[in-house]
Formats: sequence, structure tokens, C-alpha cells
Amino acid sequence: MLPVLSAATSEQQQRRIAGALAARGLSAGDRLVLAVPGSTTYVSGVLGAARSGIVPVPLDPRLTAYERDAIIADVDPGLVVFDDETLAELLDGPEIAIDPAPRCRPMHFTSGTTGRPKGVWSGLLPPEHAAALVREERELWGFRPDDLDLVVSPIYHSAPLRFAMGTLLAGGSVAVLPAFDPDAFVETVAALRPTSMFCVPAHLQRLFAWQDGHGSVLDVSSFRLVAHAGAPCPEPTRRRAHELFGTDVVWEFYGSTEGQFTACPAAEWVERPGTLGRARPGRVVTADNEDQLWCSVPAWARFTYWNAPEKTAAVWKDTPDGPAFSVGDLGRVEDGYVYLDSRREDLIISGGVNVYPAEVEAALADVEGLVDIAVFGRDDERWGQRVCAAYVGDVPEGTLRELAATRLAPPKRPKTYERLDLLPRTATGKVRRTELQG
Repeated sequence: MLPVLSAATSEQQQRRIAGALAARGLSAGDRLVLAVPGSTTYVSGVLGAARSGIVPVPLDPRLTAYERDAIIADVDPGLVVFDDETLAELLDGPEIAIDPAPRCRPMHFTSGTTGRPKGVWSGLLPPEHAAALVREERELWGFRPDDLDLVVSPIYHSAPLRFAMGTLLAGGSVAVLPAFDPDAFVETVAALRPTSMFCVPAHLQRLFAWQDGHGSVLDVSSFRLVAHAGAPCPEPTRRRAHELFGTDVVWEFYGSTEGQFTACPAAEWVERPGTLGRARPGRVVTADNEDQLWCSVPAWARFTYWNAPEKTAAVWKDTPDGPAFSVGDLGRVEDGYVYLDSRREDLIISGGVNVYPAEVEAALADVEGLVDIAVFGRDDERWGQRVCAAYVGDVPEGTLRELAATRLAPPKRPKTYERLDLLPRTATGKVRRTELQG
């Protein structure tokens, strides 16, 4: 059975981890890089750091040295945790006092069309903003002391970590699946009776395939909240989730690493199929004349890109509703309900993981003999999309695969390679990715 971390135990762990970090010379504003698999201790580590003003930087432990080292150099951390042993050692620190609420948001890194990952940095929050950040999450999702949040997604992603943190801060408990496996999920639900979870559509699809293969009826009556996001959800998957868990349990939300735009209970989607819901409380979502979506947010939900003032300025603007940001998605707002027409240009969402072609292309661009390369997504029944590459040049496919395995985490590695005489481009030189997708 999975270990369950209670709020009381986590509180003690957080104080010890904060003490261990202080003993190692870290103080408010310093960065703590976590490049280890998910665990309950991981959640305590993030909270213990953030509640003492130390900035957690969660990284995918599958990142290659090529990817990871560039980020570490950028954030100049006071400590990097590469293994579970080092994380466990932090539990031996002296207990010290920590703030009631996290003094910052974890700094997650997100790639962009430039191909270089950017840290999403909230700044150190004054006490009133720190408290407001915790309060608005609790009011939206109803976190409470009798909750048991089951983490089924990689915990270095912003959404599953946020749900786990919110549950513990409300006095609830968490359990963490090392990886999503339908058999393990079913066993865990039966044994622990969790009340909440965040998942991506790929998890639901794998669960339903398991059910079909086993002819089993899964008892999910313990859940009061099942939230999904991270990728477009096929309508059959969505409706089956509604049927299994209940329309009073399932929610969808729309947003990005930078911030959350909307939240949509299933009942609202049933009334307005295709909607992503209304703006979260305290936010206003609008579409400009070019159909680009913008979201105004309260002060505690604002961000900058770490060490990238020009990129920060490019995604913010002043509006009558206050400062608003955009991640470039296109959509519309009808009677207060948001509809998404197109995700960020060229973005590939594979199994809930954002993959930016520019980042993959940059990692492969220096191969000897490579003349041109374009990365794009194709529909995939299991993952939503799969990463593909078309290239020009006298390069063996195996060479590209070997380099991708060295420099890119598994979700970013192209699954197929196609050699062409010439890439299709517009008159201004932009790759016509839609032609490659056909």
C-alpha cells in the first residue's frame, strides 16, 4: 500500500527541511532545485522551502544533462537535489519556525517558441498575498482536512504539485503514485479511498482501456473532485469520465505554467459543450481583435520570466481590468464562457506534456550533415499527439535518434523521422507544419 502523508507529519517534515536548508546556508530568495522523482517527501520539501522563502525549482528528473545543466546555470541554486538520498537527508535537519503560507510559488520552467526554457517566477510574496494565494485555491477546489489527494501525474508539473500542496495546507493528506499504472491506480483507490486527484486525458484513456480489458466496474465513490487539464480531452473520454465519476465530481480547467485562466465543472460543459468554463474568481479573460486570449490576474498571481525581462514584457499588457498576460492561445469569450480555438503556435501536447518544436529542433541542429529540420505533432490515439521530425540532409536517422536520447527527455524525442528533399515553407520562410502533419 502506498504511504500516506498527513498534514501533521508533513508540517514536522517541512520544519526539519527548512532547518536543514538553513544549516546549509540557504536563505530567503535562494533557489532549491529538485530533480528527483515524485514522493510525499518531495511535497514536504517544496512546502518547507517555500514557507521559508527559499524558491523550489522542480525539474523533470528525466531531463538530460544537456537540458538540465542549462537551467541550473540559469537559476544559480544554493542546492541541487539529484537523488532520493539527499532529499531524505534534509529530513534530519533541526526544526525551525516557518511561515503559515508559502512565500513564493515554485518556479517551474516552461519552454517557448524560442526553444529556451523560461522560469516562471512569482517573486517573494508579502504575507497578505501569500495568504490570499492559499485561500483562493482552497475556495475554488474545496480543499479540506478530511481530503486525501492521490497524485497520479508527475509531481514536478505545476498542477499536481499545486493540488498536493493545497491539500496539505488545508489539513488533508496526500499519497503519490510513482508512475501512473492502471493496476496500481485501481488497487490504490480500493485501499486508500482518495477524495481528489488531478489527471490528464491520457490517464483517463488508459484507465478506461483497463476497464474494457478487465470487464471490471471501478468503485470511485470516494472521489469528490477529479480535475483534468494539460491537453485537449476527446469528447468520448470526457463523457465517459462524467459517467464514471459523476458530473458533480469532474472539473476541467484551462491555463498554463504561467497561470490558470478558467475552471469548468462538468455540468457547465454539458450545458455548453466545448467551453473551458468561466474565468477563475478574481480573473477576467478577454479576447483581443486578433482572437488572442488575455487573462487579468490579482497581484499574487502575477509573474515574470526569470532573467528574461524582454520576454516578460512581451506577454503582459495593461487592460481596464488590470495587468493581463497571454500565452498566445486563440479563442473567444461568449456570455462569460471561454472557448479555445487554437493552442500556442506549433505547440505539441503529448500525454499532457508540452513539447515545443523549437526546443527539439535546437537540440538537434548541430548534427553534421543536417541542412534543415522541422518538428511537428501528429494525432495519436493514446497520447493525443506524438512528436515527429522531418529533415533535410545526409544524416542517418540513427544519428538523430542517438542525439535526441542524449539531449532530450523522452516525451520530447521524435517518434518518427522523415527525410525530405526540401521542407515546405511560406514566402517569408516559415515552415508549413500543417503540410507535414498530413
